Amino acid sequence: MSRDTTPEAAPGLSHFCSRSKVTVDFTMMSITIVQWIAILFFFSFIIGIIAPIGGVGGGVLFVPLATAFLPVNVDFIRGTGLIMAFTSSLASAPYLMERGLVSLRIVIPVALVSIAASIAGSLIGLWLTNAVPRGEYYFDLCLGILLLFVFCLMLLTKRVEYPERKRIDTLSARLGLQGSWFEPTLGKRVFYKTTNLLYGMLSFAGVGFIAGMFGLGAGWASVPVLNLVMGAPIKVATATSMAIIGINGAAAAWVYIGKGAVLPVLYVPSVLGVSLGARIGAKIAVRSQPLVIKYLVLAIMLLAAVLDILKGIRGIGIY
Repeated sequence: MSRDTTPEAAPGLSHFCSRSKVTVDFTMMSITIVQWIAILFFFSFIIGIIAPIGGVGGGVLFVPLATAFLPVNVDFIRGTGLIMAFTSSLASAPYLMERGLVSLRIVIPVALVSIAASIAGSLIGLWLTNAVPRGEYYFDLCLGILLLFVFCLMLLTKRVEYPERKRIDTLSARLGLQGSWFEPTLGKRVFYKTTNLLYGMLSFAGVGFIAGMFGLGAGWASVPVLNLVMGAPIKVATATSMAIIGINGAAAAWVYIGKGAVLPVLYVPSVLGVSLGARIGAKIAVRSQPLVIKYLVLAIMLLAAVLDILKGIRGIGIY
């Protein structure tokens, strides 16, 4: 079965997301559309479980793997990735907030910066993949290189479970960027303070731009910024990252929705799967150490990076 998503067949598509012909071929490898939907649901369910534990929205896993394997235009995949990211946030962040792990005092200032950057990144990303000849394959190549960088960053970065900050900057102190939560593994309440808000906001501007451009939730970058730059404990960093993704992802996703870069056959099973998985993952995240999940995410990310780089260089004719 082949579905033609040209402007004539799908009037809602804008010229940004439509070349002369964009085909979604769900007969690839003799798999029916029902089987594709089941695969998407299960895959998204697993991502949903991993997302709250690792502090990622899920788009960083979904977009590269879907780009490498699914016979779907990359614009639709990015739109679905962003919808998945803020859906996993909405499903998990309230539970984490009840446990005191989400700091709204941190979320509000950094989200204001990252929202604007993510919208700009979404607009530029959609324009580049369609304005540049073979832009989709250049996007695949750039995504693969970016994932390799993220892989190295996550592999080499040593996250600090309970950072100790001797000096708190004036802005952070005035805004009261501090909090506490009960830590089950220690059996006591942990108090913390964060700092370097200005550097954090500058970092989140770059994170938001990349997130919008590539359709990623950007938790892979948010967690290190919150933990290493601003000094938030690792559990607070991962939980707060999920809340930020919900705001960021929603802002960027509306750009893709407005341009028609969404397919119900993609995002409906994906959203259902990630919603159910994220509820389970949020409960696991409160009590677990994320080391095993971290290495699982790294393995998937490395595989996706290699596949996207190979797809990109083949598409642009390097070999």
